[in-house]
Amino acid sequence: MIDFVCRHLRPAITSIGGWRASSTDLLTPLISTLNLNSSISITKSRNWIFTPTDQNSRSMTMDLLAESQKSGNIVLFFWHVIHLIISALYIVREILRAIESYLITNGYVKTHTNLNLDRVKYLGIVLDSDEARNTSQVVELLEWLSAIGVKKVCLYDREGVLKKSKEVFMERFGYAKIPNEKLVSNPLLSKKRMDFEFVSISDGKELVAKAANLLFKKYYVDADSEKPFFTETHLTDALKTLGAVEPDPDLLLIYGPVRCNLGFSAWRLRYTEMVHMGPLMYKKYGLILKAIHRFTKVKQNYGS
Repeated sequence: MIDFVCRHLRPAITSIGGWRASSTDLLTPLISTLNLNSSISITKSRNWIFTPTDQNSRSMTMDLLAESQKSGNIVLFFWHVIHLIISALYIVREILRAIESYLITNGYVKTHTNLNLDRVKYLGIVLDSDEARNTSQVVELLEWLSAIGVKKVCLYDREGVLKKSKEVFMERFGYAKIPNEKLVSNPLLSKKRMDFEFVSISDGKELVAKAANLLFKKYYVDADSEKPFFTETHLTDALKTLGAVEPDPDLLLIYGPVRCNLGFSAWRLRYTEMVHMGPLMYKKYGLILKAIHRFTKVKQNYGS
């Protein structure tokens, strides 16, 4: 019957909206009335294709979907378990750090009482810019360093937030050095006086660019001049010529959510020991003593 209808109704098939219809387009109502176990699907070939439905295939598809959903739930469950374990380990670690800091601060660990600060002539502090906006936390950190006996500190944050608050630190501690600016001091301070250098990521980029330009003019503008193989010595000499005479920090304490130097100038970290201290709001006096003590026990070998 279907072949008969297709043969006699084919001339009546018309084009609808740019889609070519086959004979099955008109047979759909007939198929429904005949209760045929079939389905119609549309493909990108712009034809209506008549496809028999396999009940077994449909059942298998549903079983596969159910199995994949179960697998997804199992993976999600294990993910939550792993996340819970890591969170628990982190909490335990912080508790142990707090206990250790308490013991060191109160003198129960005698090895941290006498520090060889001659090894820490220049201490670097790296802060996350968002945390650097909390001036009271920064001042408290500097108070601790002053109590320990640190005299020279390099304060760094990526966006230069600390530079904008330099007056606050000047009122409490004394000298402040800012790139391309003169040294200023507060003569009213006595033993709490500390020397500061304020830097940000823009200072390092600008200075290295100027040093590279200086080396280019010195060795490459003249075609007849000797073209050396640039070494650390060449870069250091160029930076000194530009006024970058500050030394590399001996020890760099990094306060922030991530374990990296947050953009601190790499050319000033050639021989620097770096220690990640965690977020600034969770800083601990005892852990600063521990970091300085461990650094003073490190033997550094310098190459030629």
